[in-house]
This record gives sequence, C-alpha cells and structure tokens, in this order.
Amino acid sequence: MENGKSHLEQVQDEVEEVKVIMLDNLNKSEERTGKLSELDDRADELLQRSKAFEKTSNQVKQKKRGENKRMKLVFIGIGVVAGLVILGLIIFAIVG
Repeated sequence: MENGKSHLEQVQDEVEEVKVIMLDNLNKSEERTGKLSELDDRADELLQRSKAFEKTSNQVKQKKRGENKRMKLVFIGIGVVAGLVILGLIIFAIVG
C-alpha cells in the first residue's frame, strides 16, 4: 500500500505542478492580451495623428504655393514697372 500511496502522492504533486504551470501560462496570456490591446490603441492613435499631420502638411503646402504665386506676381509687376520707367527715361532722353 505504501507504494500505491506514494505513487498517488507523486501523481498528485505532478498534477499540482502542471496546474501551477497552466495558471502561470494563463496569466502570461492575459498579460499579452492586455499589451496587445494597448499596442492596438497606440497604433490607432498614431494613425489618427498621422492623418492630422498629413492634413496640416497639405494645408501648409497649399499656403506656400499661394505665397509663391503672389511673390512671382510681385516680381513680375516690379519688372514691368522697372521696364516702363527705363522705357520712359529713354523716350524722355530722346525727346528732350
């Protein structure tokens, strides 16, 4: 009987060890699930931030394009005025 009892106790100990290992694995799995959920939330936040950045960068790009067009028009206007002044001076010098 002692052999049977010690064998039973040995099996119960092994079952207890397996139970502890399974509970540990279950806890680790729950931790991973929580971490994956956090990672998913962070990824969603990052996606939203990237969309906001893209929108802002497009607005800045449009604004800069408008500024560049205005600057080109100003320089063209200055060139035309300077040309007319030079032309007026030449005509004034020829006539006068």
